[in-house]
Amino acid sequence: MIKPLPYVEKIQPYVPGKPIKEVERELGIKRCFKLASNENPLGPSPKVVEAIKEFISNPEELARYPEGSGYYLKNALCEKFSKQGITISHDDLILGNGSNELIDIAVKTFLGPGDEAIMAKPSFIVYAMSVISQGGTAKEVPLKDWRHDLEGMLKEITDKTKIIFISNPNNPTGTMNYKEEFESFMKELPDGILLVMDEAYYEYVNKLDYPDTIKYFQEGRDILILRTFSKAYGLASLRIGYGIAKSEIIKEMNRIREPFNTNTIAQIAAEVALQDETHLKKVIEINELGKKYLYQELDKIPNIKYLPTQTNFIYIILPEDKSSKEIFESLLKEGVIIRPVGPREIRVTIGLPEENKAFIEGFKKSLNI
Repeated sequence: MIKPLPYVEKIQPYVPGKPIKEVERELGIKRCFKLASNENPLGPSPKVVEAIKEFISNPEELARYPEGSGYYLKNALCEKFSKQGITISHDDLILGNGSNELIDIAVKTFLGPGDEAIMAKPSFIVYAMSVISQGGTAKEVPLKDWRHDLEGMLKEITDKTKIIFISNPNNPTGTMNYKEEFESFMKELPDGILLVMDEAYYEYVNKLDYPDTIKYFQEGRDILILRTFSKAYGLASLRIGYGIAKSEIIKEMNRIREPFNTNTIAQIAAEVALQDETHLKKVIEINELGKKYLYQELDKIPNIKYLPTQTNFIYIILPEDKSSKEIFESLLKEGVIIRPVGPREIRVTIGLPEENKAFIEGFKKSLNI
């Protein structure tokens, strides 16, 4: 049998949250709630659904390849930023099959065998997967006070460092780094290193001192800002995200990008989603109400700790006598799917009221409360 490259064996495969239908089939459960993958419980805007229906009603359109550059979606993004007083051109944008693909493209473009990338631990597992798949070294810096240790990351920089990943807010902890500390970090960051700012949960942030990363793009720094339509816009199944960087960076990444990496339906859906600000506002309001409820209920449960979040999920630390695997399996039997993210740590997506209530009731039962 053909052997893989040596560094492929070092990759820890990504394990997605269990699908609802699989759990219902395996356990004979009629009603199951998935709170494992930080999906938007409201789903996309109704206007998006109508746009998709209209598109698929035309067989001729389905037979055509996508518009490779994503011209109309890029137009919509440029207009959105223009309303905020920010000038971004098509040449400053790249579309991806989720921001996940853009992480991979950035690594393939700027990092090779023997090079290094710096990231936090724990953070999004795909960073390390992409780096190792290129024969690079993933240098993981432990979180400090549950947030990226920006000073510690700077200390890890060597002449082999090509990329630094910062997930802000961070997945899986839901915590964020603040404007002042980020500005200090940027003052010390050497030129010639690509800073990948993963802002997948950007729309959920309600802190005024969230870093203004666009500022550094405008200054011409080596920064790639990633955002997605999978979370707040509810388009996870269509896989569409985008990156913002100076045109020189985007030009090089486009050499690696597949010609038709984002499909037409995803492009249309994202374009319409951007225009429905009312639906996005509703999504944020539902998330804030769910967060408040879960905080109140978790505060009543002894011997656990949770981290205040700037996302649509909550990171929970279990009692010393409980394991995340044990709680995960117990909750499955109650029809609630959550995500184990450490030996005693779980991550739960903030859902609709019925889903949040089912989690709290199942969680208490699993803790024998």
